[in-house]
Amino acid sequence: MENQPGKKLLIVLTMATALFAGAAPADNVPSPSAPDAAYVQSFDKWKAELVDDLKLNWLSLAGLFWLKPGENTFGTDAGNAIAFPKGPARAGVFDLEGTDVTVKFSSEAHATIDGKPVTTAKLQPDISGKPTVVELGSLRIKAIVRSQRIGIRLKDVDSEQAKNYRGPVFFPIDLSYRVTATWIPSDGKKTVDVPNVLGDTTPTPVAGTVVFRINGQEARLTDLGGDPAKGLSFVFSDLTSKTDTYPGGRFLDTDPVVNGTVVIDFNRAYSPPCAVTPYATCPLAPKENRLAIAIPAGEKYDRTHGHH
Repeated sequence: MENQPGKKLLIVLTMATALFAGAAPADNVPSPSAPDAAYVQSFDKWKAELVDDLKLNWLSLAGLFWLKPGENTFGTDAGNAIAFPKGPARAGVFDLEGTDVTVKFSSEAHATIDGKPVTTAKLQPDISGKPTVVELGSLRIKAIVRSQRIGIRLKDVDSEQAKNYRGPVFFPIDLSYRVTATWIPSDGKKTVDVPNVLGDTTPTPVAGTVVFRINGQEARLTDLGGDPAKGLSFVFSDLTSKTDTYPGGRFLDTDPVVNGTVVIDFNRAYSPPCAVTPYATCPLAPKENRLAIAIPAGEKYDRTHGHH
């Protein structure tokens, strides 16, 4: 999930914790619990949807360029302020005036918006809810806003990286890491500071906290703006973040809260888009969600080939 929810602002996610029943062995490490066929089928379907989202929205990203006030030339020629990976040598100019971005295309660009040829256009950014998407061959151009920064995000719908993606790697499924948590709603007044990979911090409303037991210890996670009636989402880190999982933390979503409890399935913890592309602006785990225990479940991270 970026700075925009989950697929939206890459969400500042929320997460549920659990008051898990089930005693841990004397060494405080839960015994592996094998899933049945129905769980495996559901997990595989969820993982396929995760891969589809990565290919469509993240692996296809081809650039992120922060604009300077005034004119920013772009194209494949190295003399441009912004160097595109493909397309015309001199494709045009992005003009940043205050918070407004206007693009002017050269005659050789052959750009379109909604299938109609354009030579100039004001770009509505992602936070508007209806961002302008410019098509330039296989490239898609969109303006984004992050704090005081205004940039151009580039996507290539013919991305080789997306085509060749082999998929994420997960720990073996272990249902010891699927726990039931108690939901403690907030008073609606509390916020937590959520950092992101750009170094920004965003005060984010807290819907509540989940409390659970895992590895023989009580733990809790803070939901960051989720809806208990629809499901919680979280950004969290644990001791595996130092070795086997994404250093900045992982995302985790839940089903709705029912009768004050919610299931937390760490087998479905997944890396943020920043794990596969340098062109995302993902939130990191806030200090409230940095667990002092290891959660060897969910998606792993390859430090030799990953990003950020």
